[in-house]
Amino acid sequence: MQTNFTLDQLSDSKIKVANDILRKCVHCGFCIATCPTYILKGDELDSPRGRIYLIKHMLESNTPPTKKVVTHIDRCLSCLSCMSTCPASVNYMHLIDNTRTYIEDTYKRPIGDFLFRKVLAFILPYPKRFRFSLYCARLVKPLAIFFPKKLYNLILATPSGRLSPSTVDKPQVFSALGKKRKRVALLSGCAQQILQPTINEATVRLLSRHGCEVVIAEGSKCCGALAHHLGQEKKAIEAAKANIIAWETAGDAQSLDAIVINTSGCGTTIKDYGFLLREDPKWAKRAAKISSMTRDITEIITEIGLKNLTKTKKPNIVYHSACSMQHGQQIHYQPQKLLTDAGFQVSEPNESHICCGSAGTYSFLQPEIAQELQMRKVKHLVATGAPLVATGNIGCIMHIKQEIDKTYKIPVIHTVELLDWATGGPKPKSLG
Repeated sequence: MQTNFTLDQLSDSKIKVANDILRKCVHCGFCIATCPTYILKGDELDSPRGRIYLIKHMLESNTPPTKKVVTHIDRCLSCLSCMSTCPASVNYMHLIDNTRTYIEDTYKRPIGDFLFRKVLAFILPYPKRFRFSLYCARLVKPLAIFFPKKLYNLILATPSGRLSPSTVDKPQVFSALGKKRKRVALLSGCAQQILQPTINEATVRLLSRHGCEVVIAEGSKCCGALAHHLGQEKKAIEAAKANIIAWETAGDAQSLDAIVINTSGCGTTIKDYGFLLREDPKWAKRAAKISSMTRDITEIITEIGLKNLTKTKKPNIVYHSACSMQHGQQIHYQPQKLLTDAGFQVSEPNESHICCGSAGTYSFLQPEIAQELQMRKVKHLVATGAPLVATGNIGCIMHIKQEIDKTYKIPVIHTVELLDWATGGPKPKSLG
């Protein structure tokens, strides 16, 4: 793609990055067939290629975006399916993140949208605030129908289970069982430790059982993905720096072999810390090192090798690969192979490459599109006939579960909970 940035514009590092990405696009349109919003809307401007044209014009003109441009950019899920399809290796992730920051800095949103985004960024990444907000949401749930559409969806998504903190999320060290093979730090995360604390508990058990000393580092927090995808780059950078310091400190006495992530959305962001902090001389190398050490839980268990398998009969499952797993991190075979090796018969749904509609805060900001994708995904999952859905991302779990519970009552369980059960851990409660 030909670009027309001035030399003065190209002196801005963000514009230079955007220019390099834009010039790789060859207009082939392969991305269109795999883009969820194009599949639903049939509008070129709701496809990666269409958005690339909008972004190019907006940045070249160096003017605030129009409402039309913002509408089509906001509809992007950042599922990154287009990146898996693109033959020219266009880094759409960096381009769309850069564009969201540009919009955040230059566009004046309607007051309702502006405040709603600020509320999400103020609450979701902070466990104490999030837990308190969920308690409040439970109180007003009977009145949810009287709230605006976006708040209505937020209130309905409130889980009914336990909200009390888990002991595993406090800063501490869990010893390896038997011979120690690795020393790893586990990201407790933000929303996940509130919505489903059993995931971190299962992860600690699984890692310990496989010879890993597990460190929950003092000072580690939200990975920064939520703020970053809202265009709030400064907050994302602050979160990244806090985590880097926490993991460096945890590794002082004895080096860490890996940073383990059990939420694939977080994994995609942390593996990109090196790019996010590339221009800061104090942080660039440190961030790149953390990114290189980051592993999804299925990657680290694959590396070690699955052990201590029980002979308990396992149910058939359908595996939903989160977009941040298959497109963001390019992790394809590890989760399914581990589940198969553990004794589960694993199937994949049709359209396995298409997003379920969760996409971080997307299901709250774009509820209509998110619901269409949610229903489409559930239809394909249920069609496999499997009595259990497995996936590796808390956002997907909560979003799919919300729809699947209405009619089918099929459990939606994190991959790590199944692997923990298959190697001697407790049976997930949702399995009865």
